[in-house]
Order: sequence, then C-alpha cells, then structure tokens
Amino acid sequence: MTNPEHARPFSPASPPLVSVTWTDHVTGRQGHLVIDRLVRGVSSGGLRMRAGCTLDEVAGLARGMTMKEALHYNPEGRYIPLGGAKGGIDCDPRDPEAYGVLVRYLRAMRPYVERFWTTGEDLGLTQDLVDRAAAEAGLVSSIQAVYPLLDDEAAARRRLADAFAVEVDGIGLDELAGGCGVAESVLTALDRAGVPHAGTRVAVQGFGTMGGATARFLARAGLVVVAVADVKGTIARPEGLDVEALLAARDAYGTVDRTALRAEDLELPGAAWLAVDAEVLVPAAVSYAIDTGNQGGISARWIVEAANMPVLPEAEELLTARGITVLPDVVVNSATNAWWWWTLFGDIGADADEAFAHIRRAMRTLVGQVLDRAERDGTTPRVAAHGVVADRLPVIAERFGWYA
Repeated sequence: MTNPEHARPFSPASPPLVSVTWTDHVTGRQGHLVIDRLVRGVSSGGLRMRAGCTLDEVAGLARGMTMKEALHYNPEGRYIPLGGAKGGIDCDPRDPEAYGVLVRYLRAMRPYVERFWTTGEDLGLTQDLVDRAAAEAGLVSSIQAVYPLLDDEAAARRRLADAFAVEVDGIGLDELAGGCGVAESVLTALDRAGVPHAGTRVAVQGFGTMGGATARFLARAGLVVVAVADVKGTIARPEGLDVEALLAARDAYGTVDRTALRAEDLELPGAAWLAVDAEVLVPAAVSYAIDTGNQGGISARWIVEAANMPVLPEAEELLTARGITVLPDVVVNSATNAWWWWTLFGDIGADADEAFAHIRRAMRTLVGQVLDRAERDGTTPRVAAHGVVADRLPVIAERFGWYA
C-alpha cells in the first residue's frame, strides 16, 4: 500500500495541514497556530510574540520548520525528524498584558500542545517565560507531545534539563546553540570562497539570543563585527566592536545599554547596518527586514539569514542578480531546533563542547550540500535547499509515517 504522504509532495506553496486563529476574550488580541506537516503524528516549531504577527507569517514559518526538520534527517541518528509547525501571537512582548495573553493562548492551544505540537521560545519570548506560562496553562511541558516517541522519557527529560542548565561564559548553552550554527554557516561560505576568517567584516541586525551568540562565535573566529543593530539604532565601529562588552550590556530583549559604549563607538540610525562596509550581513531579528527598497544599499557579498524570513523574495531576486549570495534561514538558523532534539533523543549529551562540535559538523555538512547543489544546478541556495527537502520528505514519510 502506498503511503498517503506520497500523494502530497513538498512544495513551498502547498497548503498547511492545520491552521488556527484564536481571539483572546480579554484583550481581543489574536494568536495563530499552523501545523504544516506531521511525522509520526507530531510537529515542531517555536512560538513567537510580536505586534503585527499575522497568520500568513506563521504559515511561512511553519513551512520553514518542515524544511529544517527534513534537512537534518540522518538515517543513522537517534533524532527522528518531526513535522513542521509554528505559533504566533499579535502582541508586543513588552506590553503589561502580554504574559496574560500568552497564558490564555497556551491554555486555548493545550489540546494541540499535548498531542501534536512541540514548541518553545522564538522571537519576543524566552524559554523560561514559555515554560512558566505553559505550567500556568496546565501543561506538563511545551514539548510533551514528543514524549511518547522517546525510548526512555525520564532519562531524556533529565538530559535536556541538564543541558539547559549549562552556561558558557555567562550565557546558557540553549541560547548559544543557534548562533553556533549561524556562525558555522558563515565560516563554511568563507572557506569555500577562499576568504580568510581574520579581518572579514560582519554586521549583525538583532542582538538577542541568535544575533548575540552569532556575533560572539564570529568574533572568536577572528571576524570583525563592525555593526550591531537593536531597537534603539545601530552601534558601529569600522575597526570592530567589543562584542563581549556589548553582550554584557544588553537586556533580556537584546537592547544594548548606550551608557556602556566606548567613546569610539558610533551611534547611527537603525537601518544603517544594511549599508556598512562589510562582507557579511547577518539579519537576526525580525522577518521582512530586507525589501526591494533597501536592498539597493547593500554591498556585502553574503547575507546569512539568522532570522526567519528576513529577506523578501523579490528582494532576494534583485540581490542575486547583483551577485550577492543569500544563505537561507531554513538552513542557517536550523541548529537551535536540531540541538533540542539531538539532546532529547540522545545523539549528544548535556555538554557544551560536545554540542558545539556536533553542531559544527552538522552545519558544515548541510551548508556544503546545499551550496554544492546550487552550484551544480545553477540556482540559488534557497532553491537548492528546497530540492534537498523534496528528496528527503518522501524517505522520512516512508520510514516513519505521517499520522501514526
């Protein structure tokens, strides 16, 4: 009998499996959940909170999660890919009512979280906040839907809890995993192009979990971080910023305390990071940051998407025509999600060195595969990544099933 999943081939434009919009009875704000695809009846994808979050945005992010899961499929690994999903709440996370909205959203989505959707922190939310709200909403865990798939649930949960307790130079391992993957994507691209790490200039938009960790790893690899943008504007210095000092001066939302800046640090407008003199741009904040209007000011050689969907498709076409390579989000920022599952399923333990080594190997292999395919097919890395996903999803479905 043919698996029914084969009747639903992968396409970036195909409709999702489930799409839900919820309206908060207290504030009138809306939240969304999109389950793009299931594997063994379970999907994976974070929960974001930002003013203006839309259903279309969440659907695009859920499709991206389907791709990230498939891209990290290793038939010899313990980590078994899940389907893709995403949640989003249209609310400013700094709003005094935000936490109550989050709790009520999770309470409303409780049947999905209990059975079909594993979730965690994303833009605007920390894992600690998600965990606290999930407990208040009556949930065992934000990832409890995956527990029935584990060989030893108690040992797996202890391993993940131990990993979340690990800190490296004052920053939690969970906050560093994604940035390690982004940085390794950058380094892989540089190595393939024969560009030395030392002295290569980078601008980072967003200095929260992903942007901050990426900046740290790149600076420690010898690159020069010449600009960092947050909600207050762009901090720049052509000779290079003191990344560690900026990390120490940021708040929980990734905003840098300007009183901690050095005299030689420049304060520029928020959009200035796009046009700084740098070889690499790393958008690591909001979606849709680079559009057809502002892409014309970019002179970097690479744009490495640490954020989800930061480059609009029309802008990417124009950038590609100008010889600028966009490394896509579904590849670049996939290590955060993968690290969770590598740890939970037991491919790695609760150890920072082991985690970073595994992330670097996996990301170097994946980025290499995507760039090889793009070069072979004469296409963009994004289209090449879609091709890898289209090849792997039927294999995953045949082995594990969709709903079962």
